[in-house]
Amino acid sequence: ARQQGTPLSDREYRQFFRPLQAAHRASAACLIRALYGCQNPLIRRLDEYENHGVIPEGPICSELPGIPFFPDFCAFSFYRCIRKRYFIKV
Repeated sequence: ARQQGTPLSDREYRQFFRPLQAAHRASAACLIRALYGCQNPLIRRLDEYENHGVIPEGPICSELPGIPFFPDFCAFSFYRCIRKRYFIKV
């Protein structure tokens, strides 16, 4: 078992995103996020699952060029949605 709040492993990410691999499914989750925010129960469950049961608080470190961190996981998730880079992992 992984520590709560840590990102999924590469293998876990593939399994997690398998149902969302089609861009239209990922964009539908992003639409729910945009309409209802990160506090939506469905979005919270997805975010918790993606991070072993806990949504990380505080800044999220990033390996993205020019973006060293995001203020929180919600901002990181919105970035993925806006850029249509649904499956990037930081």
